[in-house]
Amino acid sequence: MNMEKITKNQVKLVRSLARKKERDQLGLFVAEGEKCVSELMKTFRLVLRADATNATSLELEQMSSLRTPQGVVAVFRQPEPMPLNLPELAEKELVLMLDGVQDPGNLGTIIRTADWFGVHHIVCSHETADCWSPKVVQATMGALARVHVHYTDLLADLSHLSNLSNLSNPSFIPIYGTLLDGRNLYAKNALPQKHHGIIIMGNEGNGISSALRPLVTHPLFIPPYPTGAETSESLNVSIATAIILAEFRRS
Repeated sequence: MNMEKITKNQVKLVRSLARKKERDQLGLFVAEGEKCVSELMKTFRLVLRADATNATSLELEQMSSLRTPQGVVAVFRQPEPMPLNLPELAEKELVLMLDGVQDPGNLGTIIRTADWFGVHHIVCSHETADCWSPKVVQATMGALARVHVHYTDLLADLSHLSNLSNLSNPSFIPIYGTLLDGRNLYAKNALPQKHHGIIIMGNEGNGISSALRPLVTHPLFIPPYPTGAETSESLNVSIATAIILAEFRRS
């Protein structure tokens, strides 16, 4: 690891990685904080590390995207995209699918939650926030080292999958989704004993898109408490994801 003094060009490089265009062109991303950086070093190739030993407090502040800099800034190389065989994956484990989750904080929290509940693959629409943005990376607290995030055409993948998914087919793959007209998550036998398949979580404002809703084979609903009480209009998508995954694991 190179601990030579940080240069002005390196400071500019780190700052440029706040923009997706530069991240995509260079294949790099930034992480901050000792814990987050240490976790990511287990999986990703370290390109640059700046801390009190090789950078001034001003340089660290200039490189940081946080209101309160964490004292450690690192640049990592993005991994090569992993081939995605959705039918094969979903036949043996839970796969989380995000349909247009746009808030970086929500995406980062969802990745961290998936890591906690043993979900290893998250499949995102192209409209979903970039998992390599500094805000997302920071919110994951290193979970990106263990959770694989894929970007793909959800409709194309699910349309193909739904052609194979019928109750009489031995290779039936359930597609869960949170919908207002779904089955109560806490109802008896709402969830199967064998936990595999796909869980779709939708956009913060609009939920699951109209194109994907017909492909959901098992609509689920998280009921408010008590029934019929006046409550908030909806749950935050990252909170809803945590509730859904917790219930899958509990059952």
